[in-house]
Amino acid sequence: MTHVPPPAEELRLLDAELWQLDNRRAQLLARRAWLVAALQAVPQPPRAPAPHAVPARPETDAPRVQNVLLLLGGVLLTVAAMVFTLVSWGHLGIAGRAAVLGVLTLGVLAAPVPLLRRGLRSTAESVAGLGLALTALDAYALHETVFAGTDGTAYAAASTATLAVLWAAYGLLPRTSTLRLPVPAAVAAAQLPLLLWALAAETGPYGCAAALLVTAGLDTVVALRPTPSTPTPVRVTAAVGAYGMGGWGILTAGLLSWTAAGPSAAARAAALLLLAAGITVGASWRLAMQGATGGVTSADGADVDGATTGEAARAGAGESEAGSNTAAVGAAWRGGAGGRAPSGRVAGPGEDGVAVGHAAFGALLLVLAGGGLLRAVLPGDWTVPGYLACGVALLAALRGPLPTAVRRGFVRASGVAQAVAAVCALPLVVVALLGPLGWAREAWSGVPSDARAAVTVHTPWPAFPTQVLLAPVVVAVVLALLVRDATWRPRALTGATVLAWATVMTIPSAFQLPYLVALLVPGLLTAAALWAAASRPHPWIALAVGTSVPLVFLALPSQPATLAVLSALTALFAAASLRPRLTPVTAPTALVHATALACAIGAAAGWAPQHTALLVLAVPTAAALLAARLGDPRATVPVEASGIAAAVLAIGLAVPDRPMLALVLALCGVLAAGTAVRPDRRPVGYAAAALFVLAAWVRLAAWGVGTVEAYTLPVTVPALVVGAMRRRRDPQASSWTAYGPGLASTLLPSLVAAWADPHWVRPLLLAAAALLTTLLGARHRLQAPLVLGGSVLVLDALHELAPYLVQLTGALPRWVPFALAGLLLLTLGATYERRLSQARQLRDFLGGMH
Repeated sequence: MTHVPPPAEELRLLDAELWQLDNRRAQLLARRAWLVAALQAVPQPPRAPAPHAVPARPETDAPRVQNVLLLLGGVLLTVAAMVFTLVSWGHLGIAGRAAVLGVLTLGVLAAPVPLLRRGLRSTAESVAGLGLALTALDAYALHETVFAGTDGTAYAAASTATLAVLWAAYGLLPRTSTLRLPVPAAVAAAQLPLLLWALAAETGPYGCAAALLVTAGLDTVVALRPTPSTPTPVRVTAAVGAYGMGGWGILTAGLLSWTAAGPSAAARAAALLLLAAGITVGASWRLAMQGATGGVTSADGADVDGATTGEAARAGAGESEAGSNTAAVGAAWRGGAGGRAPSGRVAGPGEDGVAVGHAAFGALLLVLAGGGLLRAVLPGDWTVPGYLACGVALLAALRGPLPTAVRRGFVRASGVAQAVAAVCALPLVVVALLGPLGWAREAWSGVPSDARAAVTVHTPWPAFPTQVLLAPVVVAVVLALLVRDATWRPRALTGATVLAWATVMTIPSAFQLPYLVALLVPGLLTAAALWAAASRPHPWIALAVGTSVPLVFLALPSQPATLAVLSALTALFAAASLRPRLTPVTAPTALVHATALACAIGAAAGWAPQHTALLVLAVPTAAALLAARLGDPRATVPVEASGIAAAVLAIGLAVPDRPMLALVLALCGVLAAGTAVRPDRRPVGYAAAALFVLAAWVRLAAWGVGTVEAYTLPVTVPALVVGAMRRRRDPQASSWTAYGPGLASTLLPSLVAAWADPHWVRPLLLAAAALLTTLLGARHRLQAPLVLGGSVLVLDALHELAPYLVQLTGALPRWVPFALAGLLLLTLGATYERRLSQARQLRDFLGGMH
């Protein structure tokens, strides 16, 4: 609901807004007056532009030119002062030096006052910058004369601190408070004193890191004060210093924590990281409160909407206690930006996102601090569990009085820590799951000594302690117990299940358990996953299939183990296929395992591959029968695909033996023909015909038959029968579709063979067959038999009569062919009309055929 403030608070809000408007209006009026004065001081005489001339466009404006000139002037004066101080200093006495430095510095620092009074703000800024540079040169000059014997680093620390104070005081004076350079310069100079003091005192890396972090903390305080007394340039400078010095300090503290040699060093590094975490989390808290209150403050720093920082914190605490802590985990991951503020204002994505990011980074620093301390106390193998424990402990923030953005940051940091810890266990899991694949080249070579030897046949075991396996277990428990959000709950349970499964699959090899345990664990997991999949298929059915694959390869070292595992898996998945919800996955998996079992049985019995192919054909037979009984297309297609794969494997096994290959092809054709009986699988009949033809061809090749017709007639006869049946069902079907393929499959190859045959038997038989085909086509008025038979008959006759025609041509005089051609032309010309009539009749006759 929208927050409506009381009248007094609303009045304060309006006063603050009017004060800001008046201040901005005064600034704009002052700027306008200066612009008017500048334009009146330099009158521009009017000039008549040339005809059709385009006025030249200036490449820059007057204020930019002015700023560049002032900047160059200030730089040149600063360089001159440096040269004077460094080179010409020795030519003056002590009194002269003091007089020159004092007069020059005071004069330059006092010059901006009249310049500001006259409205020359930019000039005043340049002169003020020169004055700041002179003060730094004064500090150097004092060290070279008065404090020449002091330590340079200590003097630099003191001088930078003094300069920061003097510059800040100079920038806050009433007459120079409008200058924008002195206070940011003071903030920049304030970055160095603590670090220089730590270096001068030789405090070592711990002291330097502490100095960097304290400096970053002070910068954070300055950067997060959105009040009129802290202008934006000051806040930007402080923010840059906070990120720079803080990042340097955090990196140093992290390296010290990782390389700590004992508990004392680890404790000091942890203290530094805790300091950095406190600064970062405090910044996040402040940003969250600013987002909640709208970030509007009055001149004295109080929140104008009436909600003080303490009240906002109490509102955030009440909001934290209002909801369920366990459900907040999913909400924290889901709501990265745009949370509802307690005052009714919706925090912008930028504000909320920055606060969440700072909180998450600070929480990760807490993990590094706690984990580094535990790493120094516990044995080295417990490093990952130590950091993981600290990451899980961050979830306690769900019960604390923290703003929503801070809680989200802590939850996300906990998730990052848990994910990194779980990834540390990934090498062990990968080797445990994929290592058994190496037994594919070492099948039945001998039982390994233990579970680790079973997974490292061709892969070395990673040099990781077994304690890292605690990480996926802990993450799984956290996901299962703490995520209660309705949207994220199913995903969390799936992730927890997968993590627990991966851990259990890795335990036998990680602890070098006996080889029998390495077989029993995935076998029991497969059975348990199938049992659980009966009530909730996802993700149990995938885990069951995924577990069975490494189990099969784990069983390859031993022949009895291979047969037992494949038999058990075939039975388990076949039994699970009785449930319709699981059939689309379990039935094909059972067929795959059955195929592997058939190959293993054949190899164990010492059969040749071509004889094993007959045993493998039992799988596509079972697949065809099962597919005919299934009514769900989702299950039918995978089952048929598994059967086809098994049939292809059987054909491949039978390739070395042609007679066995012909038998296997014929049996596959029988299975395809049986499948084609189903109304929805009619097109499979074409595959059945192709398999029968291939089987016949392979058998003929095995017998050594080289006659072309022996290979073509087995195609022609069934094709003609099918064509006749089709013509009987559809009398309007074209003869080319019904009889063309069958006739062409024999006539055309026989014609090619006849042209290359030196004997007379084949051409004579081909001519007789072509003549018979032509007569049948003419009798039944069918176009395809008539054209194909007639064409083959003519070509066959030309081939056989060609020698005689050649002889006849050589015996006749040369003028006879030309005379015959002329006589033919005369005859055709004389009977042209009759021939046209006959051509029309022939066309009509052929057109009337089918």
